Amino acid sequence: MVAKICMVLIFVGVAVGVGLYCRRTTTSVDGFVLGGRNVGPWMSAFAYGTSYFSAVVFVGYAGQFGWKYGIAAVWAGIGNAILGSLLAWWVLGPRTREMTHRLGATTMPEFFGKRFKSKGLRIASAAIIFVFLIPYTASVYNGLSRLFGMAFGLPYEVCVIGMAVITCLYVVLGGYMATVMNDFLQGIVMLFGIVAVIAAVILNNGGFSEAITTLSQIPAEGSQMAGPFVSMFGPDLFNLLGVVVLTSLGTWGLPQMVQKFYAIKSGPAVKQGAIISTLFAFVVAGGSYFLGGFGRLYADKIEIGPTGIPVYDSIIPTMLSTLPDILIGIVIVLVLSASMSTLSSLVLTSSSTLTLDLLQSNVVKKMSEQSKLGWMRVLIVVFIIVSAALALVQYNSSITFIAQLMGISWGALAGAFLGPFLWGLYSGRISKAAVWCSFIVGVCLTCGNMVLTLMGTPLIASPINCGALAMLLSLIIVPVVSLFTKSVPFEVNPPSPEGAIDREYQHELAAERKGAE
Repeated sequence: MVAKICMVLIFVGVAVGVGLYCRRTTTSVDGFVLGGRNVGPWMSAFAYGTSYFSAVVFVGYAGQFGWKYGIAAVWAGIGNAILGSLLAWWVLGPRTREMTHRLGATTMPEFFGKRFKSKGLRIASAAIIFVFLIPYTASVYNGLSRLFGMAFGLPYEVCVIGMAVITCLYVVLGGYMATVMNDFLQGIVMLFGIVAVIAAVILNNGGFSEAITTLSQIPAEGSQMAGPFVSMFGPDLFNLLGVVVLTSLGTWGLPQMVQKFYAIKSGPAVKQGAIISTLFAFVVAGGSYFLGGFGRLYADKIEIGPTGIPVYDSIIPTMLSTLPDILIGIVIVLVLSASMSTLSSLVLTSSSTLTLDLLQSNVVKKMSEQSKLGWMRVLIVVFIIVSAALALVQYNSSITFIAQLMGISWGALAGAFLGPFLWGLYSGRISKAAVWCSFIVGVCLTCGNMVLTLMGTPLIASPINCGALAMLLSLIIVPVVSLFTKSVPFEVNPPSPEGAIDREYQHELAAERKGAE
């Protein structure tokens, strides 16, 4: 117990210390929100990865999808690495950095407003982010509760409040730079932690061969397949594909993920960051889903809900409960790292969006630089309090609406924004009407399906498949509607072999040389 407490205290001390150290970077809005657009590839890549893989993935998704699909759940981790990381960096990274720099856009709503010359789109996208990031933020706390309860016997409320206070301190003090520096340190913990935990769990089950053999003898409900949980594609390939699309393609349209490309240093940094981020995803996401694939070996110990379905959030904690104390301490720091990195990214995105895209000019007509910084800091505190309160209300009541809203956040956000953002980067023939259609379809499809699910008649049985469908529709709707509606005139430079980011880099180098002369 002493070792576990010491590890957590050291972790907390470092996080707050980084926040204090980074205060000097927060004297301007650009510095507070984007670190002065001068963040290197390692920190950007780790910030992307740690924001991507929170406790929701390690505890919730790994347990749930590992239980449903067995070892085949690793395909979700592979998809996260290839589609959600490597291709996202290659396709979005260079063009996002260049175009947001050219437009002077700090947030995703500001990009929509300036790219499509529409104040309405800016306000609407900011409202969508505000509505759906708050419940997503609240869900980040959930994975932490059971692990802390297992390790320390602490109640859920104490875990939630403690994490909220620590995250609030370092984000308010140090802004984006404190977030990315802590993400880098937390990412290192996650890499070593996941490898150690996988090795320990497999050894606890007699080694890899014995664990696989035992798992192969477990039947799947409603399937005649032999060894379904060790097969290449698992017992339910269609729904597994839905998981891969939602958790991989979704990052392309999430504002807190795309913002990492706004802030990265120009030049080869994007190419380097792509490789680092991909390797990080292979280890952390692939490792998490691989670990979850062995969840059925603990079927007799896992908590079962009133409907006879396992409580998915209890699967990974149950698997870890038999580990030595030192490994449990590593896991706690791992999950704390994953949770706090995602939480800090979400609240910083929410506060900057609300300040710069809703309050500025619309509510408060004139905002000085210091006033904007003050509003963002206040709103960070407000967002953390609201999300923590939502998490506590959901945990201590029978209100299912909050949990449903948490579950569709990814689908609604990415379903609304993916098409307009991607096509807006690469095509000069996109119309405002097409963007509005994507916003409406993404939000209405996911929310409508949620309402119908609560009434017992869902349009699409799986909210994950619904979110995946919303994303794919967004990619189709935007170019199709733009064919029949008036496009917003905008000059988009065609891609070159060098890449947009290298063109920008060469311009900056030339400017530096000219200044030196």
